[in-house]
Amino acid sequence: MADNKIKQNADNKKTIKRKFSGIVASDKMNKTRVVSVESVKVHPRYKKRYTVSKKYKVHDEKNLYKTGDKVRFVECRPLSKDKRWRMIY
Repeated sequence: MADNKIKQNADNKKTIKRKFSGIVASDKMNKTRVVSVESVKVHPRYKKRYTVSKKYKVHDEKNLYKTGDKVRFVECRPLSKDKRWRMIY
């Protein structure tokens, strides 16, 4: 679910870009989608598996995706106060 991509900068520093996939929870904002990502965690003591969901604000330049669509997105530079993610088309 969380793939890592290594990119070389001009000054030879490696940056790791995180990738996620999730389901669009809201498409009410212009060029922004709220995407819900679910992950499975294991309790350290009792070893029970449980799901945790987190919502990300993702930039959608073309306004293509609607609520309920499955999408993939990648980390990018900060675009606003809350947006640090961009859709993969």
